Amino acid sequence: MSLGALDAARAYGRSIGGLGNSGGGLGGLGKTDTGNKTTGFGGMVEDMVTGTATQLRAAEKASALQVAGKGDLIDVVTAMGAAETALDTMVAVRDRVVSAYSDIMRLQI
Repeated sequence: MSLGALDAARAYGRSIGGLGNSGGGLGGLGKTDTGNKTTGFGGMVEDMVTGTATQLRAAEKASALQVAGKGDLIDVVTAMGAAETALDTMVAVRDRVVSAYSDIMRLQI
């Protein structure tokens, strides 16, 4: 079953609505709140990229400690698994966004 661009936009709008943002349409893409933190789709992507980078850095640090003889192999495997999962998730979201963008660009106006 394929997820269309409009279905993805509706699902995203519902998820943003469930997080407490008000507004119509797609839940206020790019809105900012008083904490000067971007919410909406841009904020979600930024958080995902930042989280993935953090996971990758943690895996590199654990690997370096293991090579130096100061780390535990279990910690390395756990960190590598978390980093791989985060990267796979980010790539899957990127692929879905690119696919949705392509679908939107093919829409006739």
